[in-house]
Amino acid sequence: MRLLLLGWCVGATTTLAGQGPVGGVGTVAQTGVAFDAYYFGSGVAFEHVVEWTIPVSLSHRLGPELTIDLSSAYAHASAVTTSGPLEISGATDTDVRATWAAVSGRMVVSLAGTLPTGKQEVPVSSVPLLSALATELFRFTTPSFGGSSGVTGGVATAFKLGERWAAGIGGSYRWRAAYTPVAGSGDLEPGAEVRVRLGVEGPLAAGGRGYFRLATMYAGTGGDTLDGGLRSVSGARVLLYSNFNLPAGRSTLSFYAYDRYRFPTHGYDSTVVQVPRGNVLALGGRLEQPLSPVLNLIPNLEFRYEVAAPDGGSVALLEWAR
Repeated sequence: MRLLLLGWCVGATTTLAGQGPVGGVGTVAQTGVAFDAYYFGSGVAFEHVVEWTIPVSLSHRLGPELTIDLSSAYAHASAVTTSGPLEISGATDTDVRATWAAVSGRMVVSLAGTLPTGKQEVPVSSVPLLSALATELFRFTTPSFGGSSGVTGGVATAFKLGERWAAGIGGSYRWRAAYTPVAGSGDLEPGAEVRVRLGVEGPLAAGGRGYFRLATMYAGTGGDTLDGGLRSVSGARVLLYSNFNLPAGRSTLSFYAYDRYRFPTHGYDSTVVQVPRGNVLALGGRLEQPLSPVLNLIPNLEFRYEVAAPDGGSVALLEWAR
């Protein structure tokens, strides 16, 4: 079976920043508005999906070595389907993170906690819309309106490569508590996740004219368990990402590309729900245009192409521009 899906998205983001820290100690508050919209052709269950988000973040620097960050958001999403309209809105979960520069300029240790301030339980009627927001096919600003509490710990280090370039490596472990995602369903216990990231970056020319980043990331996730019985598993994922920033007057122009591959699962019988192997390729560009000292406009244009196929099964091709 081959499925071709075309969609368009117009996105713009504005950011409002508060007073920055002075003398190594201080607080920075940020907020903004992000708008995402996808429109589809005939033969698709969704006619369009629209979402706007108001993110809020607060960063308090306690000194040169320790920073506390808090972030959350309010979002509203709506869609028109062949069966009628769908809508959901509300606050998202809140993340609180402490970052400690264990070795100045060389090593950073972080510990983050997720507070379940969003929707821990949603009605069955909202599942189609939430599934569209969360799929890898799209990249909504708010892919989820809530979940369970959790803890994430990480460490990263960096070192110089020559005079102007640097390399870094980091890793993290994430654990999440069980919760009831859909009203009337059983308890879902998400699997733990491990991530490892390696990257290099530096200017491509003297005078700061162009800055390049290249990174790769490995992510492995344990199986999700529903009511202590039925399991859902996904294969490990590998991401290759590159980004090139170029100053354009008062603006900054960025071009990026990434490829994310999801490996097939092995060693499970038919009683386990297995996410098929897949690959996502994306090419895009964005322009960050200052409108005032505290307000930025950030339009983004992206093309993405996805292939997903269960072992021995058919292939579904999905592509769109935004």
